[in-house]
Amino acid sequence: MKKYKRRIVDEMLQARLQRKGAVLIEGAKWCGKTTTAEQQAASVLYMADPEVIKIANINIKRLLKGERPRLLDEWQTAPTIWDAVRFDVDHAGSMGQFILTGSSVPPQTSDIIHSGVGRFAKLLMRPMSLFESGESNGEVSLAALFSSPDEIEGESLMDIDQLAFLICRGGWPGAIDLPDKDALGQAFDYFDVVTDSDVSRVDGISRDPLRVRLLMKSYARHQGAGVSVGTILADIKSNESSEVSDNTIYEYIKALKRTFVIEDMPAWNPNIRSKTAIRTSDTRYYIDPSIGTAALGLGPNDLTNDLETMGLMFETLCVRDLRIYAESIDGSVFHYRDKNGIECDAVVHLRNGSYGLIEIKLGGEKLIEEGAKTLIRLADIIDTTKMKSPAFKMVLTGVGRYAYQRPDGVYVVPIACLRN
Repeated sequence: MKKYKRRIVDEMLQARLQRKGAVLIEGAKWCGKTTTAEQQAASVLYMADPEVIKIANINIKRLLKGERPRLLDEWQTAPTIWDAVRFDVDHAGSMGQFILTGSSVPPQTSDIIHSGVGRFAKLLMRPMSLFESGESNGEVSLAALFSSPDEIEGESLMDIDQLAFLICRGGWPGAIDLPDKDALGQAFDYFDVVTDSDVSRVDGISRDPLRVRLLMKSYARHQGAGVSVGTILADIKSNESSEVSDNTIYEYIKALKRTFVIEDMPAWNPNIRSKTAIRTSDTRYYIDPSIGTAALGLGPNDLTNDLETMGLMFETLCVRDLRIYAESIDGSVFHYRDKNGIECDAVVHLRNGSYGLIEIKLGGEKLIEEGAKTLIRLADIIDTTKMKSPAFKMVLTGVGRYAYQRPDGVYVVPIACLRN
């Protein structure tokens, strides 16, 4: 039996079960939701079973019987179970009764009467970070950086070939221990399932698989950019003769978000001393970098031969990991861009108001220097009379060997040294 690899969300799930009657774990297919939930569940019901669906339409209370916490896997196949769980939680009068997992948002919410507020806690699960899969040694803690240590230590032995492989393999738990060729194939299999069926099954609306592939290919090319739907539409039109409208593209993107394939990044709006306009459009990201490489038909050798593209996909990998680490310490990840050209790839902002500024660079002294200058420039325009100064400034690298603090105070950390 395959040994379970601990996930960062394990402790987050445990904490939510202690304070809420039910926990909903959402996330992309194959990211490990069910396996993780099974570690803490006392009984399991797999909702995708056709026999279970029949009972759900006849006697839904029967499905709730079992030891607690009871796991209801892929609950969205029978949306009425939401209110049944909410009712049961109300009358049980104790915490940690149910765990629900879902790889898509229910297409219809008309059968759901109550929002679940006060009864449900939500948890978004993503594919594995490098620390969870064992490729990061975790010598540098994101949480510890918020205390602004004078010294940090860490050493990465990851080279560019290994990094390219990890970008293309992604964080899919089922791919972690497979031979390289089979591991790389998992992302292509995922891409095929999404384009051929999942994007239509999410709401029962038939969508053209070829058009979905073209959209996902365009999205892959614009990872980390705040491009408009019009730009994506132009990409699709250049490869398709039939007419496509903005509304159609919006609906396709919405479907991909509902299946947790896409996870765009919102803008950060700090208090700044100047009247510079801050750009508020979201930046485009897949939930895992391997989706982008699969959409473009790329493998590790393609990335190492095209470092510009590799840099974009590396950024998606870093954003995935930062999101996982940040959420475990009550933080969220944003981006910053203004009309004067100052950009910051990632801002980790905690609930207590502390925040860190991060630039993502594949590697090399020149790029690290550019990243550090950008971070210092941004920090200088933040109005610290109205908000805190940044807790840290960090250049996150791909192939740098050591983690260290520069004389200007900027940390340089290889992604293979970072953890939550």
